Amino acid sequence: MMFKQIAIVAGLALALSAAAEAQTPRKGGTIRMTAPYGSSFTSMDIHTTQRAQDEIYAKALHRSLYIWNSVEGKPVLELAKEDIVSGGGLVHTFKLRDDAYFHHGRKMTADDIIWSYNRIMDGSKAYPGARFVRVIEGAAAVENGTAKEISGLKKIDDFTLEMKLTEKVDPGFYFFTALTSIYPADEAAKEGFLQKPIGLGPFKFVEHVPGSRVVLERWDKFYKPGKPYADKLIVSLMGEAAARDVAFRNKEIDTSVLGPAQYVAYQADPDLKGTIVEVAEVFTRYMGMNPAFKPFSDKRVRQAINHAIDTDLIIKKLVKGKAYRATSWLPLTSPFYDKTMKPYAFDPAKAKQLLADAGYPSGFEFEWTTSQNESWGLPIVEAIIPMLDKVGIKVKVKQVETAVLSEVIRKGDFQAYVYSQSTGPDPQAALKCFHSATPQSACNYMSFKNADFDKLIDEAGQTDDAAKRGQLLQKANALLYDEAPVWFFNYNKAVMAVQPWLKGIQLNATELTHQNVEDLWVDETSPAK
Repeated sequence: MMFKQIAIVAGLALALSAAAEAQTPRKGGTIRMTAPYGSSFTSMDIHTTQRAQDEIYAKALHRSLYIWNSVEGKPVLELAKEDIVSGGGLVHTFKLRDDAYFHHGRKMTADDIIWSYNRIMDGSKAYPGARFVRVIEGAAAVENGTAKEISGLKKIDDFTLEMKLTEKVDPGFYFFTALTSIYPADEAAKEGFLQKPIGLGPFKFVEHVPGSRVVLERWDKFYKPGKPYADKLIVSLMGEAAARDVAFRNKEIDTSVLGPAQYVAYQADPDLKGTIVEVAEVFTRYMGMNPAFKPFSDKRVRQAINHAIDTDLIIKKLVKGKAYRATSWLPLTSPFYDKTMKPYAFDPAKAKQLLADAGYPSGFEFEWTTSQNESWGLPIVEAIIPMLDKVGIKVKVKQVETAVLSEVIRKGDFQAYVYSQSTGPDPQAALKCFHSATPQSACNYMSFKNADFDKLIDEAGQTDDAAKRGQLLQKANALLYDEAPVWFFNYNKAVMAVQPWLKGIQLNATELTHQNVEDLWVDETSPAK
């Protein structure tokens, strides 16, 4: 199996799933989830935002060509029944479902998929999902304005779609996220669509109360028989850990992402310890450095910052062990994670020498943009400031809301920033964020350019030899370690408290809050009506 370490997670997910299935799912009731990564949703248009926060509601409202299966630890077909591969591995012919209905009552057809992918590739909009759709032949031409439609997409009939790719990759890893959700072509272009979005998911839109919640209700024509189980889904905005804690203890919410302090507290509380579920996610936390800011254009300065920070101490004291030390970009659960690679050693003397060699013997000052996130934001930055000060580097903090931070990063409006970014499950897609052809607005946020790196990624995308592909990607990951475009902080251990009446939770290594909600149900002890 490709994902050796995700297999461990998948095993746990299978056990959790089996325990839930041992009971007969109850129809009805309300599921009350939380959106913990800020005080707002960016948009009701999931094509426009890469925030994990927005995908929580979008996973219920919309559907993509593939879906992540946490039990198997891989993407599987969702809106198609079959994928026939030809053309030396570059051509995929999808036999689409003929029973998938949009929430306004019309069946989905190949036209909707083609329309949605063309929309995502509109270069004037810089949609984040373009990083995935770009793997289709002709998509880049639409993005740069030299074509109006993606040439690699061909409608054979209403329920047959041909897709030609530029690389020999598994399209599942590119088309399972909500960023590539399929919209109804006849409705999505209308002016009022974003006020009342229409999707293919198990729940349909009821209301969005800005700053408060999104409410959805069961879609009775959902294509999976008997699902969803619940009548209603409420996703409430709760960016403050203390607010989630109070609400969870008062049984007002069914799920609550736990920060470092709460993780320790819940483990020590006999009444709450049993509510904890955790998984090693495919996310890397890091500080990105803008090479347009002169000091950061020098590799030695970037390496110096990695040596100047006592990362292990921060993980132990501030993150409370709720993370794994990062070595390079690819996380622990990646099949090409190199166990022999050692992280940058905490060595202030070496940091000073590297700075002197780069022409900064007295250091320099930079502006660091951050959100308040307790696991990788402001508290972490504040702990690092005195460490950098000891090697002569001064930091000026610029604090912004989480939703603002994501836009700042996409626009390149920073000297440095701290963030948590998806680095899986497909290692090739994760590393391709650093390819020079990947726009900053997609995921090459540091505008990284390295010809040797590009060559490794290009070769990996064209080889039929899986072992060779793995070697090439490991080399690319090692090159990133040496180039140090970021301070490598940690790989996330996601922890969530789940009320005992909520059943069917999946240990999703791509993001624990992203649940296939049609499989969730609440028993009769739930206090929600």
